[in-house]
Parts: sequence; C-alpha cells; structure tokens
Amino acid sequence: MSRIGKLAINIPSGVKVFVEGRTVKVTGPKGELSLRLRSDIELDLSGDTIKVVSKNKQTTAYWGTTRALLANAVRGVSEGFERGLELVGVGYRVQKSGNNLSMTLGFSHPVEFAVPDGIDFEVVENNIIKVRGIDRQLVGQTAAKIRKIRKPEPYLGKGIKYDNEVIRRKAGKSVASA
Repeated sequence: MSRIGKLAINIPSGVKVFVEGRTVKVTGPKGELSLRLRSDIELDLSGDTIKVVSKNKQTTAYWGTTRALLANAVRGVSEGFERGLELVGVGYRVQKSGNNLSMTLGFSHPVEFAVPDGIDFEVVENNIIKVRGIDRQLVGQTAAKIRKIRKPEPYLGKGIKYDNEVIRRKAGKSVASA
C-alpha cells in the first residue's frame, strides 16, 4: 500500500484542475501544466482536494508516483520551483546575455548556455545562478546540465556546485619523510 498515494492533494486558491479523458490540466497564476494518466488510475476531485485512486493491485507502483507528479504540478503553477547553483573558483563568473548564460569557467573560451522554454534564470552577483520554472523535472534537469559543464573537483573544490551541496575534499600529495 502506498503511503504517498493515499495522501490528498490540497488545491490552493487560484489553481484550477481539469480532467479531460486521460489528461489532467493544472492551471494557475504561474502557467499551465498537463499530465497524462494511466488507464487504471482514477482521480477523485471533491471541493479543493484531489485523491488519486488505484483500480487494481498491479498499479500500486504507479499510484504514489502519479500522486507526486500531480502534487508537483499543483505546486509548480502556484509557487514555482527554484534551484540554486554556485560557481566556485578564481575568475569563475556568469552573466546573462540576452536569453543565454555566458560563463567564464577557466576554459580558453566563454561557455554559452541556451535557456530552454519554461525556464528563467537570475544571476546574483557574478557567481550565483538561480534556475526557476513551474516544471520541477525541467528545473532540475537544467540545473544538472549547467553543473555538468564544470563539475566540482575534490582537491580544490573548483567548479559549479548546487547551493546546498557539500563537496568532500581529498587531501593532496603529502611529502614523504626522509
């Protein structure tokens, strides 16, 4: 039995949920998201709550996942999601140029990163990037793609890291005693 699946999703004011066949559309002040339901998962819309109902035992594996995806869609259109990245290193900096990010990361050339649709960037100071959007998966995937450009290395800690990430540092070479 899924513990996540049986929890009800509260719909905040300003958010509307529409079920059209197997597609659920969630609209709110920040935008609109849609989610495709499996044929053996039902939704129970009553008042300002949604309950996800599984028709048979084989679909309990998808029950909690469907509920989590739907809850993320409701939260995304009402509040949105944010992921922070920090550039650590001497001379590492980022600036917004049009719809792209231009990053200086110790390479011989600046690295350009194109902004996907549905994502908004905010550059704080010269070394902090805030990735914002309504789709949780897209926000996380975009932050991971940016981090992949220059992952933090374990000796000096230089690179692009998440704002809450702790880099485990390794000891450098030690001089052998003679």
